Amino acid sequence: MKSLNVELPDRLAHEVSRLVRDGWFHSENELVRTALVEFLRTRQAELQERFQREDIAWAVAEAKPDQK
Repeated sequence: MKSLNVELPDRLAHEVSRLVRDGWFHSENELVRTALVEFLRTRQAELQERFQREDIAWAVAEAKPDQK
């Protein structure tokens, strides 16, 4: 498993601590993992489309003959 070290603005760090303290999550790690999974789940189609557009743009650029 990969470990990440993140810096959070004080306001966000306080909110994370509060959510853990209030029992919404067992730990800060659980909260961050859940947030990342949810972010990726809700943005998956958007991310895939962006990567596909980048790939298509690259392929089109590669297919064009040099115009010198």
